[in-house]
Amino acid sequence: MTATLAGTDAPARPVSVARSFRFELVKLLAQWRIRLLVLACWIAPALFVAVVSQQSDLPVDTLFGRWMNATGWAGPLVMLGFAGTYALPLLTSVVAGDVFASEDRLGTWRHLLVAVRSPRRIFAAKALASLTVILVLVAGMAVSSAAGGILAVGSRPLAGLDGHQLTPGDAAGQVLLAWVCVLAPALALAAIGLLGSVAWGRSPMGLLLPVVVAIVLLLAQMLPLPVAVRLALPSYAFISWNGLFTSPAQLGPLLIGIGVSLVWAVVATALAYRLFLRRDFTSSGYDGSGRRTAAVAGLPLVGLVAVAAALFAVVTPATGSGIDQDKVQASLATAFAHLYRLQTRELHRPDVTEAQLAATAACTKGGGLIAAEGPGNDWRCVVSWHLPGVEATGQAIYQLDVTSDGHYVADGDGPKEVNGYFQLHTPDGDQPNPLWQFDANVDLLSTSPKG
Repeated sequence: MTATLAGTDAPARPVSVARSFRFELVKLLAQWRIRLLVLACWIAPALFVAVVSQQSDLPVDTLFGRWMNATGWAGPLVMLGFAGTYALPLLTSVVAGDVFASEDRLGTWRHLLVAVRSPRRIFAAKALASLTVILVLVAGMAVSSAAGGILAVGSRPLAGLDGHQLTPGDAAGQVLLAWVCVLAPALALAAIGLLGSVAWGRSPMGLLLPVVVAIVLLLAQMLPLPVAVRLALPSYAFISWNGLFTSPAQLGPLLIGIGVSLVWAVVATALAYRLFLRRDFTSSGYDGSGRRTAAVAGLPLVGLVAVAAALFAVVTPATGSGIDQDKVQASLATAFAHLYRLQTRELHRPDVTEAQLAATAACTKGGGLIAAEGPGNDWRCVVSWHLPGVEATGQAIYQLDVTSDGHYVADGDGPKEVNGYFQLHTPDGDQPNPLWQFDANVDLLSTSPKG
């Protein structure tokens, strides 16, 4: 009897993190909107890619959109661009932005604290559960869009952003790696969602915080910011994955973008953890603590951008926008040479190497009246090349629309037989002339080529 009473008086041990995690995961998956999101992410991308790939009017204003009816590996990259801009901010808001706020709305904090007996373990379990659901949603979009593209078009070579051809196996590997890379900025948005959910409680501001931050970052990326500031933004990895599709790969901006995103994820999660441990669980109407909460949550992240921008301004070689005449000319000449070889094969002409072509480009901006640097749609370039056994130098004109992140669209402006619009008959069906319009990329961190 004495032993029984002693055992009854022993302090109750907190529930393990693993058990709490399973409980929180079941709670999330029991919500109808989460189930609907899982189904949508695993089904809708395949249908979208399959349908669009069969259309004659392709989303050419989207990276790799013009190749959707040429290879099945373009579809998941189009979906990746859409996910980074729209889908992932919304998904992180619904999942991470509501994981703590839902307890405030339902008034269940007291019951949860009594059951688990550890606020620290509650935070860890909720954070891990929301992260798991987000990973399932991202994996669904990647797998579904790839399956839709392969089934609708087939596994065929993919033209990179410098015109070089990736074999189906290489394309599959790079597509997978690109989706893995965007997990870093997705984690940053998820951490911001956790922070908003903790800081604002049942207030809708916490739920909307990842979307608001994503919109602000998107608008910032559209501005002609210095390279150092652009790299310091956690959303840059949503863009810099395109460096995987050049040869050699532009890994510098991508690795920096991933690193910045992960630092943001750690800092925002730490801030959320601190606020969670200090919050009042006795108030059923808790909706944050106003300006003080906003300051505690927001100022460290703003300071992080400032510190990172100052650091990158010192350690990176690029200055200004990172877009200058020499970089644009070298990028355009390389892409033209690779795509010229593709056009030659599709026209069944004798093959010629890039070294034999010796392509060069001469570019001006604003009709030569302004400095040839920075983004804009007023770039004009003349590409020159040589063919073996031909004395005359070939020339073609391109109009370039260069965006602030280094991506540009080259639009052929003659001669028509080189870069005009016409259909080529290929074994996989009719395709537009690859030299007519194409996407390419300028490495913002590289130094300007000389000579």
